[in-house]
Amino acid sequence: MDNSDLILVVDDTPANLAVVSEALNDADFEVAIATDGELAISQAELSLPSLILLDVMMPGIDGFETCRRLKASKITQNIPIIFMTALSDSTDKVKGLSLGAVDYVTKPFQEAELIARVKTQLKLYHLTEQLELQVAERTGELKKALQQVQQSQVQLVQSEKMAALGQLIAGVAHEINNPVNFIYANLNYMEEYTQIFLDFLELYQKNYPHPVDEIQEQAEDVDLQFVQSDVIKTIASMKVGTERIREIVLSLRNFSRIDEAEFKPVDIHEGIESTLMILQHRFKAQPKRPEIQIIREYDKLPPVECYSGQLNQVFMNILANAIDGLEEVNAKLTYQQIKDNPNQIVIRTSVIDSKSVEIVIEDNGSGIPEHIRKHIFDPFFTTKPVGKGTGIGLSISYQIVVEKHQGQLKCFSEVGEGTKFVIQIPIHQS
Repeated sequence: MDNSDLILVVDDTPANLAVVSEALNDADFEVAIATDGELAISQAELSLPSLILLDVMMPGIDGFETCRRLKASKITQNIPIIFMTALSDSTDKVKGLSLGAVDYVTKPFQEAELIARVKTQLKLYHLTEQLELQVAERTGELKKALQQVQQSQVQLVQSEKMAALGQLIAGVAHEINNPVNFIYANLNYMEEYTQIFLDFLELYQKNYPHPVDEIQEQAEDVDLQFVQSDVIKTIASMKVGTERIREIVLSLRNFSRIDEAEFKPVDIHEGIESTLMILQHRFKAQPKRPEIQIIREYDKLPPVECYSGQLNQVFMNILANAIDGLEEVNAKLTYQQIKDNPNQIVIRTSVIDSKSVEIVIEDNGSGIPEHIRKHIFDPFFTTKPVGKGTGIGLSISYQIVVEKHQGQLKCFSEVGEGTKFVIQIPIHQS
């Protein structure tokens, strides 16, 4: 057991947080806090504490539901959880233990008892870790499985919304792809069969130029001449539309790439374009403003070794923030004022010293004041209203670029001069 272990304390009562944190600090533990279940889940995924002290009665999702979600996640499922509760009903204790908790502490608790229970569970936790390592060293197959789990954990470090979005996009793309491919393949046959019918009809009209009255009346009623000229055009339009759907599905799949947990050489521009496709509805003109102009200044880039799905999330977070910033400014302007000074987002790529690529995403919004800019990569820091953002997106983007890819993520901004994010990623990972 190592007293530098991080303990996450989850309780909606400030007094309880203070008491528990002080007791743990006195025992030389590092302490992180969360005031509700949703924040606890996000904090646990980001910091991976060695143990979680979790209150049962909380607003929003209670301790039981929080525990269930933590145990359902591959990232946090192995973290031991001790419930803190004033409940003495054995039914509630059984419920908590069945969800995966390892122990209970009943309020009001004695400091010595709390520390003893925490140390006991940490000792068991670390012993379990050591045993797993020993087994992995002796069994090649288990070692490989452990590596796969570690790779999965890296891939699953995502923002609170982006994780769900990636899953949803992949599922939708898969469901759309099958019927679209079926339609697209059969359109070729329909085009061929229709041409056969039209050729046959033309041959019939050539050899029987004077049909009986009933046929002539039917031909005039359905405007047969128009149908003959338009049917091939209609099928051609259907093929164009179906091909467009296939391109969109491909962009969706390229954006999500949730099944990739290894560094792979990818086309950075493809990832950017897939992200722009996802956000396309936000760029289009709206009743209160013209469209947001996307200016591409792409250099020729080599394939870059990266976690493409995670890097796409970085593009998504930065572009979405740029749009939010522009819309915040637009709320104070008239349609004509915006039209005279159009909203623009410039995306610029280049190679640096043949070792790294640089992606610059720059908007012409109102800029970010210095006292805010120096905190934008801090977890949970946000200037948006409640319900509009959690402050995790840029924090996780920084983690993905700097920690996962050994790159750099910087922000440059002046009030009234717009905002520029600079991403630098090594072309080859060591």
